Amino acid sequence: MKKILTVLFLACALVFAQEGSIKPEFQAFSGALIKLKKAEKGFHKFRLRVDVAPWSFLAEGEVQAPGGDSDVLITALFDRALYAVLAYIPDKIAAGSDGEEYNVGFFDMMLYYDEEPTRIRNLTFKLLPPANDSWAQSIMDDALQSGSLLGKIWSGKYEREITRASAVPIDKTKLIDMRQKRLEKKAAETERRGRSQNDKVKFKSKKTDEIDCSSHRLTVKQKRLCKMNRK
Repeated sequence: MKKILTVLFLACALVFAQEGSIKPEFQAFSGALIKLKKAEKGFHKFRLRVDVAPWSFLAEGEVQAPGGDSDVLITALFDRALYAVLAYIPDKIAAGSDGEEYNVGFFDMMLYYDEEPTRIRNLTFKLLPPANDSWAQSIMDDALQSGSLLGKIWSGKYEREITRASAVPIDKTKLIDMRQKRLEKKAAETERRGRSQNDKVKFKSKKTDEIDCSSHRLTVKQKRLCKMNRK
């Protein structure tokens, strides 16, 4: 009996230790990014797709408005009173095939109607290119398991963090800006590499110019090539 209690105690201690070490963060997304279908038996099918670094995922599920009103969420989309909050573990990062880093540690999501949590069921996450290889998937699977240790994260436990994230949701304009900044960064890197290559060519040319083409150390062929390079 003592051995059983000891094992149970150690198992509980391990769970609490793991829970205490997990520090979730939250990212809000504007309702304008959410696709919502008409309600069936009180629940709307919804989807949220984001494919701009550091995000590349598709979230799908079913949502019911507070109180069960089947029309209020559709209206909320037009009134900008509906938004999504993604819960993720920040150190779960994967490299995409485009060379960018992506957050793949998400484990839960809530849709808020006028700052009140809705009811979500059948929530699933799918990684999208360029961050959807097997390594990224294994990181997300680990995050889903780790996040389950936190219990009900939408019940007020992280209210301050969620409120702070909700104040600055990512919307379509921000996604366009994020994509533009990434393109500008890549263009700048390409230009820098081009300048670096040109500098190397100039350096080699300069070294060639410094050679005495009439030096007795050169063969006849080397002297001919040296003079040709000078032209």
